[in-house]
Amino acid sequence: MNNGPFDIDVDTLGNLRPISKVVLSLGSNMGDSAAILQEAVDFLAETPDLMLVDVSPVYQTKPVGGIEQDDFLNLIVVAESTLEPLTILDRAQAIEDNFGRVRDVRFGPRTLDIDVIMVGKRISEDNIELPHPRAHERAFVLVPWLDIDPKGEIAGHGPIAELIDDVDVSGVVRRADIVINANTGF
Repeated sequence: MNNGPFDIDVDTLGNLRPISKVVLSLGSNMGDSAAILQEAVDFLAETPDLMLVDVSPVYQTKPVGGIEQDDFLNLIVVAESTLEPLTILDRAQAIEDNFGRVRDVRFGPRTLDIDVIMVGKRISEDNIELPHPRAHERAFVLVPWLDIDPKGEIAGHGPIAELIDDVDVSGVVRRADIVINANTGF
């Protein structure tokens, strides 16, 4: 199994688990979005076996999906973890729930949205699509990700530095006035 920068035969690890690169996309357009994003990053940093490596700058982005709503604030978190993808998804959804996330309207406004973009080079498993099926088409994912991981790649789609050339980035504006701090441990 190719699970990151090194090919590891996971069957020989016993109780050890390989460390995988994890990319998460966070967004909010309801309430105090900057404060919500900061708290969400803090909760992610407190997650056992999920080590934050870097947090992107915050971007203001136009919503996708055609529903009239306020612009989003978005950022990317790059982490390393030994957790299984579904465990990471469960944690992300628990953090969303903590902020009153409601899933009534697809592409509707959200207090907090955390998408698991990728976990190593893992591909779709039961109950989770990996890499995220639309990440390679989303400027609000690619632009902030490129800021902190210029050599990043989306399995099956290619380097983000090349993918960004195929998306409209005109509605993605860096917000230098909003800084999200993270205890990355590095």
